[in-house]
Amino acid sequence: MGYRFGIYGCQHSHIAVFIDQMLAMGGTCAGIYETDAPELAKQIAERRGIPLVDDPNAFADEAVTVIGSSAVSSRKLDIIEWCERHGKHVMVDKPVAVNRGQLERLEAVLERGRIQVGVLLTERFRASIRTLKQAIDAGRLGRIVSLTMRKPHRLNPASRHPSHFSKEESGGIVIDLFIHDFDLLRYLTGQEVAAVHCQVAKHILPEHPTFFDTAAAQAFMSGGTIGQLYADWHTPDKSWTWGDCRLFAVGTEGCAELRLNGDPSVANEELYFQTTNGEPFAKMELSEPGAGIAEDFIGRIEGRPSVLTHRDILETIRATVTADEAAVKYNAFKI
Repeated sequence: MGYRFGIYGCQHSHIAVFIDQMLAMGGTCAGIYETDAPELAKQIAERRGIPLVDDPNAFADEAVTVIGSSAVSSRKLDIIEWCERHGKHVMVDKPVAVNRGQLERLEAVLERGRIQVGVLLTERFRASIRTLKQAIDAGRLGRIVSLTMRKPHRLNPASRHPSHFSKEESGGIVIDLFIHDFDLLRYLTGQEVAAVHCQVAKHILPEHPTFFDTAAAQAFMSGGTIGQLYADWHTPDKSWTWGDCRLFAVGTEGCAELRLNGDPSVANEELYFQTTNGEPFAKMELSEPGAGIAEDFIGRIEGRPSVLTHRDILETIRATVTADEAAVKYNAFKI
């Protein structure tokens, strides 16, 4: 069944993943609504033959059953609540809640259960992550001792919406970037975040006083796994990728390394390397990722089991907000 959907807020190109997957499943897009710096919306619309609309009430029509959004992060809860009032299921780009108050509002929506809420936590749907999950579940790495995730990003300030540099509007580096990592900690281990320590630092852009560019966190999981997270906005302009993102898994019987955006010395594709007590270092074949995130979300709407649930979303955001609240700050411009 093809769903008719609309895009309410378009400030990040991540939403194109949702649009393309919905169209590939036979869906039709009623339009894109974005009035604040609408250039991205125009580009996405023109490439796909989608109309632009000047009023979100264009989506109130009962034929539109699903909404997607990559609005400014601090406005996403308003859109989710609009969708709840109008009976529309909604998929939003991360992050969703930029503070504790918004987390509580999201929790209230999920508890009422009138609509399904999705978040573009796309890392679960990577082939390399799926392959690692299968290895962990099969016990090939033994008991997981630690997961280390390194997620540098290219900033390119001129391309960013002004809200990106506002802690109040974007949530800041921990809220914006660690949400993927907390999701993977829970997904890969089946454990909850029991405690977290976090630090953030500011080395650039004094004209944006609430923008911090480097973050690290250590999470202690309920089953004893230690998570070590790192993110920054310092990927060089000449890098082959927007971020040399890597994941290291250490278990009692083996270890694995994922080079999520490839490695120019090997290949510009996802790479998975594994060593165990019984097998030497080897590049592993990747499993097919299966359903995409939009298909998984539609399955949830239709009552089928899903990879990403409301509980996953809520607990991941809760862990991220908790880490952000606990962050110790270093500001090079205040020394």
